[in-house]
Amino acid sequence: MWAELQPLAAPCAFIANIRDPEAALETGRPRVTMSSRPPIKYVSGMPILGDFAENWENVKRFQARADDILIATYPKSGTTWMSEIVDHILSEGDTVRTKRGAIYERVPFLEYAVPDMPTGTERLNLLDCQRVVKTHLPVEILPKCFWDEKCKTIYIARNAKDVVVSYFHFYRMAIVHPEPGTWEEFLQNFMEGKVAFGSWFNHVKGWWNARKEKNILYILYEDMLENPKREIHKVFEFLGKKESEDEVEKIHQATSFQAMKNNPMANYTSVPGSVMDHSVSPFMRKGICGDWKNHFTVAQNEMFDAFYRKEMADTDLTFRF
Repeated sequence: MWAELQPLAAPCAFIANIRDPEAALETGRPRVTMSSRPPIKYVSGMPILGDFAENWENVKRFQARADDILIATYPKSGTTWMSEIVDHILSEGDTVRTKRGAIYERVPFLEYAVPDMPTGTERLNLLDCQRVVKTHLPVEILPKCFWDEKCKTIYIARNAKDVVVSYFHFYRMAIVHPEPGTWEEFLQNFMEGKVAFGSWFNHVKGWWNARKEKNILYILYEDMLENPKREIHKVFEFLGKKESEDEVEKIHQATSFQAMKNNPMANYTSVPGSVMDHSVSPFMRKGICGDWKNHFTVAQNEMFDAFYRKEMADTDLTFRF
């Protein structure tokens, strides 16, 4: 089902292990400056954060490498969790190595572009080592270079109700997003695909269908919650890495929600306050299945269920709520 598995090289020993910084810096990108809650813009038909749109040409020009590992998700679906798992696997039990930088430095976000921070493409182009790349792009507009290079890709999907709740709180605290409006307004925008990265329904279905032809491991967030060690085993196998039960247990403990919530290298507290305001809502909020029950009214749930059945009628992909 997967392409031939090859052992992977160790990750960068240090974030400082980079190509020539002057040569790697992007040119021609408009200077990104902070505005108050910049509006959504559209690129390639997809809604995206306004500041991200300013770097879109560099995303399109990005060159993947054959040993890149891609972690793809719709927002708020376990991206950071899987990023930590993969980084721990590549670090081969070296806990010092996994603390060499914040998660957004160890696993740069391809589309990322906010004021006063390097863009994701800048970070990635500077790395002179095997790269783990994060993206929220729908499969149809992912740069073709990832498929040309046959990069191993891990996609994590989470049930829509918990995603929209988590995304609402993320919009509130990550102030590079537009104002989320009320919960009711945000829920409606989410259903209509008018939030950053577009329709959840199209996103999860698109990647689900792509797994039939591409080198993709498709994992469900709810399965990770149910049995983390089982899913960690799957990732080891997909990456062509041998594991012991002791290694899996150590990664399980190091990447538990509570461990990551308390880890400044994983919880995004090192991001400038002009980008994320943790006093509004922590980046790592609950990490559970079923929190949607604390937000949806009966009427909202009935409306959402009807819409969900219509949108998911053309797929065999199913979720637990």
